[in-house]
Amino acid sequence: MPKLVAALMRHAEYRQKADTPSAHQPFPLTVNGQAQARQAAVTLSRLLQENSWQLYPAIDCSHMLRAWQTAQIICEELAPSCSASLHLAGFDALAERGLGSAANLSVAEIAAVVHEDARFADLPPDWKSNSHFRLPLQGAESLMQAGARVAAHLTQSMASLADQARQDTLKLFVGHGAAFRHAAHHLGVLGFEQIAQLSMYHAQAVFFQYQGKSDWRHIAGEWKVRARHSAYTD
Repeated sequence: MPKLVAALMRHAEYRQKADTPSAHQPFPLTVNGQAQARQAAVTLSRLLQENSWQLYPAIDCSHMLRAWQTAQIICEELAPSCSASLHLAGFDALAERGLGSAANLSVAEIAAVVHEDARFADLPPDWKSNSHFRLPLQGAESLMQAGARVAAHLTQSMASLADQARQDTLKLFVGHGAAFRHAAHHLGVLGFEQIAQLSMYHAQAVFFQYQGKSDWRHIAGEWKVRARHSAYTD
């Protein structure tokens, strides 16, 4: 079987509301974020050439604007050097953890909403970073649930690629840091304790070799080591 590589890339820097933990904020990339995406294309082009990898023409991305813009810039930058016509495919499955009806509320507003609802206990101090905690609100999910959703998409996409690839191929997925890290745990690439210790750089990919549904291996790209006691923002 040809070598199959999944490149998992966190979106570039975007305009983000302060003290608002929802990753479903609809804002665009900053100017710096646009530059990060262009640099990501340069790095990907170099890796493709060095490893003789073919870039799969469909780039999967989250529907969040920042992920779509990151993928679109990369697509535009790489298009002239690719034999196949590159295009984007957006998927809800690649979104970050959803907070349901608390989407885009501030930390204080979310705490107040839960406190004022007699059905619920007050939120635990670590609710934002606790992988298993789900807000007790309609439509919310836990980080582990988001990771399982992303892992399922990655597995299905790479299994489909395995059925058609005739040469070493890289497929790019542009999404979100926390969901990708939790997906990596579900895929057996990261231990559970590593999820909280690591983050992802903006517009820099980690590369997993796909060798079968339950056989994934980290082969390139660096995780960002999270500073101890740092704020959990992704």
